Amino acid sequence: MTGNTVSGQKARPDPGGMFGKEYHTVSLKQKTFNALAWSFVDSFANQGIQFIVGIVLARLLTPKEFGLIGMVLVFTAISESFIDSGFSGALIRKKNCGQEDYSTVFYFNLAVGILLYLVLFILAGSISRFYKEPKLVGLIRVLALGVIISSLGLTQRTILTRNINFKLLARISIISSVVSGTAGIGMAYYGWGVWSLVWKTLCQNFVVLCLLWIWNKWKPLFAFSAKAFQEMFSFGSKLLASGLIDTAYKNIYYLIIGKYFSAASLGYYTRANQFTGIPSACLTGVIGRVAYPVLASIQDDEGKLKVGYKKLIKCTMLISFVLMIGMAATAKSMVMTLIGGKWLPCVPYLQLLCFVGMLYPLHALNLNILNVKGRSDLFLRLEIVKKMLAVPIIIVGTWLGIKTMIMGMIVLSFITYFLNSYWSGQLIGYPMKEQIGDIFPSFISAGAMGVTVFLVGYFLPSIEPVLVLFVQITIGALIILVIARFCRLEAYSDINEIVLARLCRKIV
Repeated sequence: MTGNTVSGQKARPDPGGMFGKEYHTVSLKQKTFNALAWSFVDSFANQGIQFIVGIVLARLLTPKEFGLIGMVLVFTAISESFIDSGFSGALIRKKNCGQEDYSTVFYFNLAVGILLYLVLFILAGSISRFYKEPKLVGLIRVLALGVIISSLGLTQRTILTRNINFKLLARISIISSVVSGTAGIGMAYYGWGVWSLVWKTLCQNFVVLCLLWIWNKWKPLFAFSAKAFQEMFSFGSKLLASGLIDTAYKNIYYLIIGKYFSAASLGYYTRANQFTGIPSACLTGVIGRVAYPVLASIQDDEGKLKVGYKKLIKCTMLISFVLMIGMAATAKSMVMTLIGGKWLPCVPYLQLLCFVGMLYPLHALNLNILNVKGRSDLFLRLEIVKKMLAVPIIIVGTWLGIKTMIMGMIVLSFITYFLNSYWSGQLIGYPMKEQIGDIFPSFISAGAMGVTVFLVGYFLPSIEPVLVLFVQITIGALIILVIARFCRLEAYSDINEIVLARLCRKIV
């Protein structure tokens, strides 16, 4: 490799069929609706499949086996953040990307992926001794192969995201979830134990990689641009540091619980976290993936940016409040119905984690504004401050128990929101007070629904948990619909408009 490019191939411009004509002729509103629709299909169908697979696996495996995988999560998750290094965000935000830019990021991602796998391979023994779990050595060395697999597909995924091609991403995600879920259940049924979880993860990574390369026609040049690397790294490095801090924070609880409590306790926490991750992380991922490229495309139009941002926040938070508060209210009957009585100890964790996760989409939207405006430096400073506030919560949690730790996470989630919304509001003229006023009606409506649903479950006679769950869900749905219509919630009207517009286009 020389200076800016490798000799032998010239950098080609961005192919019009991929990023050009079609992208710019479709209206932003229609493009956003299409992206949201397919992103919802992707996330909720994928999470639905994972949810069903998780239920079956929870009945076939023990809490300890889920706990063993939970012990490894913090290390693989941090590795995934290192691979990206903020370059995906830099590529999406960059106004004019050429083949040389994508190729540069591809080779960098691959090199980092290989390096990180070697690091995890070498450290596997030390990690195993830290947890006092000899089985972890083999688990880490095999599961870490997913780091290399992910690095080979990251640029392909970024290209589709930049082009707002969530339809193809949805197809890939759903197929990979079905294939890997079937493989994992089959292995668990035939007695593979914790290894069924390992191979399920690797199978999903591999299927995603294959489909990305088959269906997305981009191929890397043998080129590496030092200039493009430096330009993107100046923005992406701050996102990398922020991502590492956030990933470490989200996964540090696995490490602490695995170290200071039992593997079974970590299994209960892992299972509860996976339940809340279905609506929370799923919704966060949907909105984050769509909002960033769409808002970035209108970053210079302050009026459009604020209007689009307000609508996204109101619609997203109505859905988030209803789903998370509803899950907290139905937690006991849901756990008993879906995964059985052996998992009942996870119910209190699940209820508390719902209140942690309900603000996650709001965090993502506020932080998106910082990136859209190119303030990755402010993004990084905020992440450092917020995670420093988490240190006392973690320390106290190791003394007073897991429930206390999660209660501290709830408090921190609200503090985090105030910090994020203050700075994003300063950038686009959407102050925190106005933002709270926009989402407060949705919170009150969902809260009234949640209290009613919880009391219904509490006072129902001793009947089958599945019947209790059915009654709770039915009553909750009716209550929120009545409140939304009677109070004329603006967010509810906006969601109806999006859904009806989509249906009309399908019919026509």
